[in-house]
Amino acid sequence: MDFLLDVSLVDGPFLWFSIACGAVGGAYLLWRRERTWPVVVAASLLVAVGVVALVHWILIDLMATFSENLPFETLAWSVPAVAAILLCLSRFRRNSAKGRLLSVVAMLGVLLLSVVQVNLYFGLNNTVADLLGTAVARIQPLEAGLKRVPDSKPGPSPAAWKAPASMPGGGVLRKADIPGTVSGFAAREAYIYFPPAYQTVPRPSLPVLVLFSGQPGGPADWLTGGQLRSQLDRFAEAHSGIAPVTIVVDPNGSGSANTMCMDSRIAQADTYLSQDVPTWITSTLDVSTDHQQWAVGGFSFGGTCAMQMGTAHPEVFPSILAFSAEREPALAKDRNKTVQDSFDGDVEAFESRTPLVLMQQRNYAGNGVFLAAGATDQEFTDYMHELAEAARKAGFTTEEHSVQHAGHSWDAVVRAMPGALNFLSARWGIPQ
Repeated sequence: MDFLLDVSLVDGPFLWFSIACGAVGGAYLLWRRERTWPVVVAASLLVAVGVVALVHWILIDLMATFSENLPFETLAWSVPAVAAILLCLSRFRRNSAKGRLLSVVAMLGVLLLSVVQVNLYFGLNNTVADLLGTAVARIQPLEAGLKRVPDSKPGPSPAAWKAPASMPGGGVLRKADIPGTVSGFAAREAYIYFPPAYQTVPRPSLPVLVLFSGQPGGPADWLTGGQLRSQLDRFAEAHSGIAPVTIVVDPNGSGSANTMCMDSRIAQADTYLSQDVPTWITSTLDVSTDHQQWAVGGFSFGGTCAMQMGTAHPEVFPSILAFSAEREPALAKDRNKTVQDSFDGDVEAFESRTPLVLMQQRNYAGNGVFLAAGATDQEFTDYMHELAEAARKAGFTTEEHSVQHAGHSWDAVVRAMPGALNFLSARWGIPQ
């Protein structure tokens, strides 16, 4: 069964199978020997466009499920799916039992293609194992052998450390609960990557990278869509086994929650991320306690959160990786709803915690920020330019990168991550 779990959902035979199913199914639903059928097809397509637009308006403007518009590509692929359902229903009253069965099969073929293409755009589930969560489920809890020994002395710096011949070839993943001791925040499990160098004796004093995923979503998204382990393993292989100890932390508490990474009426998320998490890391893991060797990063909501942590707490997180970050945290497209729900309508209280305002008020000389966004993701590319300009004016060492032929997707993160890690390694003084 393991070979089935490794089947790719984004390329190879399965992708072509979905394309064939969608093409054949679509052709069957579109063709019928009736003079009025072209009118039915045109009406179904128009209704499908209207249904998708209506659902999008309900999700974004009425229910405020998402704070930004959904990518055009996902909306476009939703139209043939809805149209296929409408055409299938239209055929039911005209068909025999066999014809109805074929119509359902054809509809499922179009639905399969649409779902596969939406997943391909976001790049979240690359294999069957990613989709089912089996690989993540097999990650073991953090054991004593990987924890910090009390009263132990700091290890050598990465520049002074020499890799032993017995060093493992790759990093390992573990999971752990990080308690909200001060904040009272109840987070989901965090995932931790330990590079090969961490698994040696003596361990070098390794840098720390704290990551956040998008919303909706969870920490596991960095392992599937972000391909975190393979990304860091490649970096470690090129740097004698050295890579940052990376902790993927949950700032929301559930897949649908949105704390905006702030201390507000919603939750004490800022306190959790800036106090509880760093305290747990330094007391539990054998890592550098020099915060100049620490960084924070994230994608989409997580990128916004990383900007917040790096601007509100520059002494804790002097380096930032912001992939497809928003210009400011948000609960909804309507800014008034965001302010009302989080700060009882107190605009000043909300704005005082946003990166753009903080960068107008403070100087961040010596700190660094790496920003990236997909080139076809125009809205977030504009946010990237605005944040980068503000960061430069505030004294940050700043890099911004437009990832060609990528949208608001994990593909943009995966392709930008090597450059982001090089940006950090230069700041951390990791030998090349």
